Amino acid sequence: MSIFCPLYSGSSGNCTYIKSEQSSILIDAGVSCKSIVSGLSALNTDGNDISSILITHEHLDHTKGLPVFLKKFPAELYGTKKVLEHITINMKIPSDISLYPIDEYVQTGFHLNDMFIIPFLVPHDSVGSVGYRINMPNNSSIGFATDLGQFTADIENVLSGCNIVLIESNYDESMMLCSAYPYEIKRRIMSSKGHLSNLDCSHAVLKLIRSGTKTIILGHLSENNNMPEIALQQTVQFLLNHGLKEGTDFIIKVANRKTISDIEYM
Repeated sequence: MSIFCPLYSGSSGNCTYIKSEQSSILIDAGVSCKSIVSGLSALNTDGNDISSILITHEHLDHTKGLPVFLKKFPAELYGTKKVLEHITINMKIPSDISLYPIDEYVQTGFHLNDMFIIPFLVPHDSVGSVGYRINMPNNSSIGFATDLGQFTADIENVLSGCNIVLIESNYDESMMLCSAYPYEIKRRIMSSKGHLSNLDCSHAVLKLIRSGTKTIILGHLSENNNMPEIALQQTVQFLLNHGLKEGTDFIIKVANRKTISDIEYM
């Protein structure tokens, strides 16, 4: 049996746990080592069980826990070449950590024991952002796509048919426009290399469900410009308006910001 569980998801920090029969990995480590250990403990495991960490990109809400966690729990570190270079230059990553640049594997894939990882490029204002499709040994698959300014045809193609997809639903457009954020910050977030709005996410989720995805997890919500209830209601209503039935055609949840989310068994 495989497990997928977001430990923390939001603009304040991100870390997700995935376990197969042979491996336990993390996607991102954007909260403190203490928080990661606490999340793992809630799943009755610990940092010693983590063999690899897949990094989506270099922003601190995805990497800030790396130096301390890797010092205590050495694990293989995967990310694009530019992201790994940025991390090693700007963070105190232990020198004995094995680094695996994945640029050459983008949309090709590589094995982590019994998992098959397919990275894919996502449009975001970083040095090299990716999402991941993880094919599990029991013929199930997980899609992971946060921090993307647009849901492109290439991303849709890679994620097509995944059993579970965690996708960004970052901001409510009305809240963003009325927020105290400076204009330049608003423009960056709402750009094609920023983040997905709730409405953008709704359109992407409809495509994913029509491709065969059953369970959707809305993640990476803005702490200041979104609310779980708003993100969930907007996407559910959008799907209902397109003739889909909740519980029959789709299941939608929102990943928690500060506590572990529901465990998804596969």
